Amino acid sequence: MSSRLYHTVHEIRERINLRIYDSKPFVTKFLRYLSVPLSLTAVAALIFSFGYELDTDQRLWVDFILKGTIGFYMFKYFSELFYDFSPPDYVRRTRFEFVLMCYMLANILAVNLFHIELTQSLGDWLGMKSFADLFMLVVQGYFLMFVALELGKASRLLPHLKLSPPALLVLSFGFITALGAALLMMPEMSTGGGGLPAMDAFFTSVSAVCVTGLSTIDVATVLSFKGQVVLMILIQLGGLNFITFASIFALLANPGVGTRYKSMLQSNYSVDSLESSVLLTGQIIRFSLIFEFISAALLFFSWGQRSFSTVGEQVFHSVFHSVSAFNNAGFALYTGGLADAALGTNIPLGLVIAFTIIFGGLGFSPISEVFSMQSRAYRRTRPWMHYSVNTKIAVYAVLVLVPFGTFAFYLLEQFGVLRGMLPGDQWYHAFFSSVTTRTAGFNTIDFGAVALPTLLVVILLMFIGGSSGSTAGGVKTSTFTLVFLNAVATIRGKKRVELFRQTISVELLNLALSAFLFSTSVIALGIFALTITDGHFGLARIAFEEVSAFCTVGLSTGITAQFSDAGKIILMISMLIGRIGTITLAFALTSRRKDSQDYRYPNASVQVG
Repeated sequence: MSSRLYHTVHEIRERINLRIYDSKPFVTKFLRYLSVPLSLTAVAALIFSFGYELDTDQRLWVDFILKGTIGFYMFKYFSELFYDFSPPDYVRRTRFEFVLMCYMLANILAVNLFHIELTQSLGDWLGMKSFADLFMLVVQGYFLMFVALELGKASRLLPHLKLSPPALLVLSFGFITALGAALLMMPEMSTGGGGLPAMDAFFTSVSAVCVTGLSTIDVATVLSFKGQVVLMILIQLGGLNFITFASIFALLANPGVGTRYKSMLQSNYSVDSLESSVLLTGQIIRFSLIFEFISAALLFFSWGQRSFSTVGEQVFHSVFHSVSAFNNAGFALYTGGLADAALGTNIPLGLVIAFTIIFGGLGFSPISEVFSMQSRAYRRTRPWMHYSVNTKIAVYAVLVLVPFGTFAFYLLEQFGVLRGMLPGDQWYHAFFSSVTTRTAGFNTIDFGAVALPTLLVVILLMFIGGSSGSTAGGVKTSTFTLVFLNAVATIRGKKRVELFRQTISVELLNLALSAFLFSTSVIALGIFALTITDGHFGLARIAFEEVSAFCTVGLSTGITAQFSDAGKIILMISMLIGRIGTITLAFALTSRRKDSQDYRYPNASVQVG
């Protein structure tokens, strides 16, 4: 009987498919094109309602637009379900979307037929008064993600723009930065109600997108809750820049565009194939969310004596600092950072943030190789397979640089900022300061009070930075390692550079030397420009600020807000170049030609040294 029913249903579905076959292309294309202007209108309405205090009529209009757009998306989804040749497979592919659409449909029917709001009723049953608001926040987040995916399908037009992946990445950073600044200038973003001034808005947006942490304002007191939410979103987008801007295009349906962007992911994350780069993308998103969730959960129980007015405020503070720490941003919701009187002696909190910083700066490829179950299972069945050179460099860099910075800070500041502290507290502050100088930007002590030798050590650690393909900045540990090994090999008269029983290619060495040279040149130029615009601060403090900006660290001696407008613009440019990468920027601004290399000029004799 069941077999006969199955065949009957199958035959009915086949007849329906034949009937709708001719109209399917037109309907699906029409709905897809209509979703773009509706999505833009809905996003504009959502931003308007988020950034301005609305009167009753304005709220009604915004509510009408949002509900109308959600209704359209429901109609679009069920239309695509109907037109799909295999509806069960379509439901399996879109499980989360199907559940959400069915819930919304059931909610609409319950409200109109029985005058019962399911979300509010469920919240009352669970004893959560704000459950409806929380659910709507989740729905809005999903709505924005869905809109982003719909608009992302416009990447089919990218080949006509003739933009290289690095050029598109640069433009994407500029777009997100400008959008963030525009949002921060809206009245509801500041506690004063007037929004941030243009210079402060752009500086804060650039610093967040570049995950730096330098700020010309006190984000704890100047930004409202909405402003802090926008800041957190900008940090997340900036920290996962290669994912949000590159992998979206690599995973879209257009094969030609996908291959180009898969190639950029492949080179950036040091994987062996295009397929590996696509698989790594999903792992990056998953691992990022997992680490941030674990960190936020640990932070929730680590605030100690710090009191919050509501549980929701404690949750938000935990999530914000988790996102800021994993993305190595360094923004904190306290006037003195983690050196705030209520947090300065909270060692468990500091350790959670410190290890979150370390994992965020380790690099997505090493995280995937070390922590993914597939990778561990693969090595378990093949014990002769070792970690990649890239992963080994990332791990060994942490094992070397963190202890080095800890001991240097502890010894140099015995008669400085660490004076009078208990030995355990001294080692804690030294360890945290060593971790945070490698591009995180959090502080448990006042860096404006540290000695000059300590500042020089910090500048060195900031310059080296974190691992390639991570949320960290600096010239990257791999670049520094290759340049150092190349110098050692040259001095020892070796013709090849070898590391972990593998030979480093000449192309990689040239790329590392180029990145090192470009980075030092940009930093030197920035310091020179700042001595012209703000020379009264002194060379040491200016150099510290410039290296902190270019290496996207965010540590400051307390002079950021006192810079002139010209000085702030210089710091913003340094942050953008440092985050995008000097090599990526060079590729974006130049056209690369493949000239013939089938000839060779005579060797030149040049005196060196």
